[in-house]
Amino acid sequence: MAKKSKLQIIPLGGLGEIGKNMTVIRYDDEMILIDAGLMFPDEDMLGIDLVIPDITYLLENQDKLRAIFLTHGHEDHIGALPYVLKHLNVPVYGTRLTLGILEGRLKENGVNSSGLKAISAGESVNAGCFNVGFIRVNHSIPDAVGFAIRTPMGMIVHTGDFKLDYTPIDGSMTDFRRFTELGNKGVLVMMADSTNAERNGHTPSEKTVGAAFERAFRTARKRIIVATFSSNVHRIQQVIDTAVEYKRKVAILGRSMVNVVSISLELGYIDAPEGTIIDIDEINRYTPEQLVIVTTGSQGEPMSALTRMANSDHRKVAIEPGDTIVISASPIPGNEKLVSRTIDNLMKLGANVIYGKNEGVHVSGHASQEELKLMHNLVRPKYFIPVHGEYRHLVTHARLAQSLGMPKENIFIGENGQIIEFTAEGAGFGGKVTAGRVLIDGLGVGDVGNIVLRDRRQLSQDGIIIVVITMNGETGEILAGPDIVSRGFVYVRESEELMEEATIRVESALDRCLYGNGRNVEWSAIKSGVRDALSRYLYEKTRRRPMILPIIMEV
Repeated sequence: MAKKSKLQIIPLGGLGEIGKNMTVIRYDDEMILIDAGLMFPDEDMLGIDLVIPDITYLLENQDKLRAIFLTHGHEDHIGALPYVLKHLNVPVYGTRLTLGILEGRLKENGVNSSGLKAISAGESVNAGCFNVGFIRVNHSIPDAVGFAIRTPMGMIVHTGDFKLDYTPIDGSMTDFRRFTELGNKGVLVMMADSTNAERNGHTPSEKTVGAAFERAFRTARKRIIVATFSSNVHRIQQVIDTAVEYKRKVAILGRSMVNVVSISLELGYIDAPEGTIIDIDEINRYTPEQLVIVTTGSQGEPMSALTRMANSDHRKVAIEPGDTIVISASPIPGNEKLVSRTIDNLMKLGANVIYGKNEGVHVSGHASQEELKLMHNLVRPKYFIPVHGEYRHLVTHARLAQSLGMPKENIFIGENGQIIEFTAEGAGFGGKVTAGRVLIDGLGVGDVGNIVLRDRRQLSQDGIIIVVITMNGETGEILAGPDIVSRGFVYVRESEELMEEATIRVESALDRCLYGNGRNVEWSAIKSGVRDALSRYLYEKTRRRPMILPIIMEV
């Protein structure tokens, strides 16, 4: 009996979370990948730098993968590629700015970029049995696209991250006509951005931020420092335009900001009159009222330029009373405390800080409810999969689709790793594939897991106790110790009584282990006995559970 053909959509990241976007589209034995992003660690991921999707499924099926397609150049959509492309040798398609930013990331990580292939909105690419058309959309970065993916089973529309901006900075509006044409021809399934599904109304135009910059520049008497996302090229362009209007020079600060601005200038996505942009080392040649500094750090990241300025430990820029600081971003969920602390520190140094929704210095790059409704009405898909958002965003977007008349059974709120299948008979959930998160810590990829994170949390909360014992390997006689070392648990000089009693408890545990068993006991049993006895005593006296590490030195 012949095998039935089926189309599968398999999210490996981006569902139930903000970031880490990655989706497989598979038809029989051929598949393509949409985006390969990262996310930043949660507060409890101590020491972790980045989080990327688990690509086990891709590695198991790499002979079937025909190409990778990128919607835009934000880290949550391209940030995992320096790690993914070390293992997968496939062409990567994206627009010029997206690939320009990606190429810089690949060079930093020593990854070959020869497989990058630039394509423009309005063009299409064949990849196996798939034909992928690029559709221009507005977002908070230029050159963002959605996809029209023609498959043997029907058309898939993927909106990418988008908003409907009627006055875009670069004059290029979302291609309503193309989405309408697809809707008229018939769309099997649409996957649409859900980030702002909870927000009523319309997302304001990026141009409204320019008016807020103009107000801030008009009233500023000294230096102006603007903090925003390095990839928000349209925002940076507006800063430059306003600086030119007020005859100020612009210095760029922060490694990622310098890289993106350099690439955008080279490719023509940022326009600056000659002499407007200066090197950060030249700022001392100008008076404060002649300067604008564009920097990273809008999220209060501890090592970012703005945070170091706020803490008075930046090598090149010191905040001075009267400086105007514009934080042109809203805090990512979880970063609110970091941003608040940075604002407080800047104000303590005498700066005038402009931030928050009421000041108009930031707008979102994602569609709100009325824009999502319009997209649904243009495309009119048979089935719908909300993507790019936490679970509540997906549910809200699903309900919005229902309010427009889509049957509930035609909407699939998926999870990472869950297969959504389409056949000639209909659609439904299939099985599951391996999906999850891989933690990046320094040069280590995936070598830190839940057990290591648990140990780090315990160390950060209650510290560590090290018990050192020197023993004769043949007779089991204790030659030295036990010596107890405390780190992050108690200050030994102020807790002598506690530590003396702890030493007595360890000695008693050693006596029980050694003399009760004729000294033929294994080292592991001695360590376990010491750990248990000491743990019980310390919890009884302090209600803390430090990590206890017995070390037996054999001579």
